[in-house]
Amino acid sequence: MSENDEPGGMFGVQGTGDTSGYAGLTRQHAMPSRTSDVGVQPYGGWFKEIADALAFAEAEAVIHRGELTFHVRRERLLEVLQVLRDELRFELCSGVSGVHYVDDQGKELHAVYHLLSMTYNRRVRVETSAPDEDPHVPSGVGIYPTLDWHERETYDMFGIVFDGHPGLTRILMPDDWPGHPQRKDYPLGGIPVEYKGATIPPPDTRRSYS
Repeated sequence: MSENDEPGGMFGVQGTGDTSGYAGLTRQHAMPSRTSDVGVQPYGGWFKEIADALAFAEAEAVIHRGELTFHVRRERLLEVLQVLRDELRFELCSGVSGVHYVDDQGKELHAVYHLLSMTYNRRVRVETSAPDEDPHVPSGVGIYPTLDWHERETYDMFGIVFDGHPGLTRILMPDDWPGHPQRKDYPLGGIPVEYKGATIPPPDTRRSYS
């Protein structure tokens, strides 16, 4: 490797081997394309059936690696979940995942719902977003009670406030914990740990491995 070559790592990562935060691990990748053009539906079968049923919400469909995700505005989220449960037989929501895209201006916080139809053995995802300055999303607990603790965890880790949740409190971190640890703008930190006579410093004080 020449002096001008940048060190490379696994999974296409370029740069140092430091994985201790948002600024330390970067990877260039292309996001899946969305079917934003009216009338364009590059899919068929039951994918089209669901897309047609959700047309009222103006949902954007994304197909990536054979899986279907619908991006909906948070104002239409509960309507979409209701239709998926009651009309399309997606009886189970196995959870909601939080994601923090710091570069997605005005839509930095994403909530992703994972739905399963036990009747038809089908899976689909519903994704909605909110800005950092207004991190509110309606709670889906009234439609899918299984979301109760999942929404609490997403609130705890990402700071997404699920309006209407029956008891939105932290579930992993102490109640007085500052910030939300899985956000990409969360500061690194920690305490020194002694291990068999050796001391492991916090991530932000470790030496560089470059």
